[in-house]
Amino acid sequence: MTDDTYAEDRFMAASTLAEKLDLLFRTRHPAGRGEYTYEEVAEGIRQLGGSTIAVTQLWQLRTGKQTNPRKSQLEALATFFRVPVHYFFDDDEETKRIQARLELLAAMRNNDVERIALRAADLSSETLRAIAQIIENARHIEGLPNGGDQKPHPQSKAASRTDKPDEEQQG
Repeated sequence: MTDDTYAEDRFMAASTLAEKLDLLFRTRHPAGRGEYTYEEVAEGIRQLGGSTIAVTQLWQLRTGKQTNPRKSQLEALATFFRVPVHYFFDDDEETKRIQARLELLAAMRNNDVERIALRAADLSSETLRAIAQIIENARHIEGLPNGGDQKPHPQSKAASRTDKPDEEQQG
């Protein structure tokens, strides 16, 4: 098993449109700030031209309440989040690699995680697997989901990501 394969296998692949879109919201935003709001994504897509998406529809897509957007809307989302459009359609190895990179980017935004990653750079695959197991055990002790779970702990800040947008802010 290669190092890349090991890293990719640690993450449970997002398979539904809602899971894939949620992963983009959670990981593809400017450093130093939280997720884009539904309003920011809708406005950003509008500014790109072409197909538009209403704030409420973004929420519905992300929560799985709507599962069949127009292809042009998926293309607009892909452009906004800077991923290939086939990310939404395919569950192939390339999509798994994109998802693993998105999760890694999100983790690397944390300075402590970055420091640990840089110190681990020259370690053997066997040692890296041992460290990964230690980290998973620590996450379990702290009541956090393991590195492959997509679901946040019920009391975490990320649990609020599916809150429905305010009705008066819908575009």
